[in-house]
Amino acid sequence: MKQVLVTGANGQLGKCIKDASNHYSNIQFTFTSKEELDITNLHKVTDFFKLNTFDYCINAAAYTNVEKAESEEETAFLVNAEAVKNLAETCAAHKTTLLHVSTDYVFDGTNTQPYLETDSTNPINVYGASKRKGEEAVINHCEQYFIVRTSWLYSQYGHNFFNSMIKYAEQGKPLTITTEQTGTPTNANDLAEALLQIIATKADKYGVYHFSNSGKATWYDFAKEILEITGLIKKTKLAQTDYYRTFAKRPAYSVLNTNKIESALSIKPVNWKNSLKTVLSKRIALH
Repeated sequence: MKQVLVTGANGQLGKCIKDASNHYSNIQFTFTSKEELDITNLHKVTDFFKLNTFDYCINAAAYTNVEKAESEEETAFLVNAEAVKNLAETCAAHKTTLLHVSTDYVFDGTNTQPYLETDSTNPINVYGASKRKGEEAVINHCEQYFIVRTSWLYSQYGHNFFNSMIKYAEQGKPLTITTEQTGTPTNANDLAEALLQIIATKADKYGVYHFSNSGKATWYDFAKEILEITGLIKKTKLAQTDYYRTFAKRPAYSVLNTNKIESALSIKPVNWKNSLKTVLSKRIALH
């Protein structure tokens, strides 16, 4: 039976992995939160690996607040880079395959066509820079790894764009949403399933991969779709703007090309609009 460590168990992706893990009875999972395993502390990571044997480690832990990262640079780099280096070094020492989740924000957004894994990275904010540094730590210290970049992650859990739009609409708040950025909303449940498929199929084509749902949207498109499928479009006033002031710079275009993960690992993403409907049903079940 494969032994799998999952860090960041209390985050939205960690919770989605926990849900998906119920369908893999031949895999033994160990889920850890920050309190149970502080990955920013190398000694704690090495001690944990000495006490337990893992075939795989999924790093779902991350500092994800793009705005706050600008003023909390040290913390962002500690969690997204230094902690990743701790995991990469320890996984390498124990011959544990590391699955590390990264982001479309490692790119600067100047492309006009979906980003390939081989395209140059050039992050334009602290969050993106810290995530890129984490990628480099994995590449430099690990041989058996999968770096999976994703985009615009949301789910039925936690604080995210999807849940915020529903909450504000239910309160009848008017919403003005930006059209400045184009990317792909990605269901964290789909990403969780993709990560577990990599493990279940014993994939060994290591390297960097892109996984997002298919299609593209602006944040306004995403908001409109959420409000339409929930029926909340009638309860709130939705407007679009081509300017929305943020503290952190954001890539104007960050659609990811997923051809590599489809051809090399036989993982085919579904369209973001179709996937959105499944998250709505999960949210209803939660509430």
